[in-house]
Amino acid sequence: RELLPPWLVIVAGLTGIVLLCVSTKDVPITPPRTKYGIVLDAGPSHTILFIYQWTTTEANKTRVIRECSPCPVQGPGVSSYSDSPQKVGKSLEPCLNWAQKEIPAEQHSQTPLYLGATASMRQLNLTHPTLSGGLLAALTVALKSSPFDFQGAQILSSPDEEAFIWVAVNYVLENFFKYDWRGQLVPSRKGMAGVLSVGGTSAQLTSKVEQGNQAPKEGVRLQLYGQTHNVYTHHCPCHGTDQLRSRLLSMLIQ
Repeated sequence: RELLPPWLVIVAGLTGIVLLCVSTKDVPITPPRTKYGIVLDAGPSHTILFIYQWTTTEANKTRVIRECSPCPVQGPGVSSYSDSPQKVGKSLEPCLNWAQKEIPAEQHSQTPLYLGATASMRQLNLTHPTLSGGLLAALTVALKSSPFDFQGAQILSSPDEEAFIWVAVNYVLENFFKYDWRGQLVPSRKGMAGVLSVGGTSAQLTSKVEQGNQAPKEGVRLQLYGQTHNVYTHHCPCHGTDQLRSRLLSMLIQ
């Protein structure tokens, strides 16, 4: 067994003493800045405020988002305020105040805010366009007065609404991308799922169709996570929950 030279032991000891005496300072790692977005889903029976957040993480040039806790708006859907549009803005105030607490104050002015109205507002717009216009104007005034970056309040077309539902379902199922064992984003090898949504008066079946670079008639073309998706919705009128309930009652009576 060979002994170390005395001079090497002395140098190693002095080096250890110096390292122990020199003050050290942890270098903080700056986390990626979180950004926020707000979506108000104005449905037939109620409205829900959703906060989404994301960082610089991308999957094929599309941000990876995460949904925070939603805030259900108390009261009926916005179309129920057609006779008193001045009250519709008041109904949103509690959830807007909640969002101001959830999102850092310095980011309020940079947080986009959207409102999308669906079936009941589409129906109101067909039967009483003046009333629907008054409601959208009242919503615009209320949302513009918030500290967030208001981007618009609009009535979503049925194809757009169903396309958004299709995106949400396939996003949750990790059909666009997934995390590998290292925690890194990689393309998903799974196919896209079709979505059957059942409303009160009708049902809709939404799926991806192969149509080259052209969106199908009455369909929507989406560019997400490095891929093009042509999404088409097939409508099934009179197949909603109201009709199913009526048929069930008829069978029971018979």
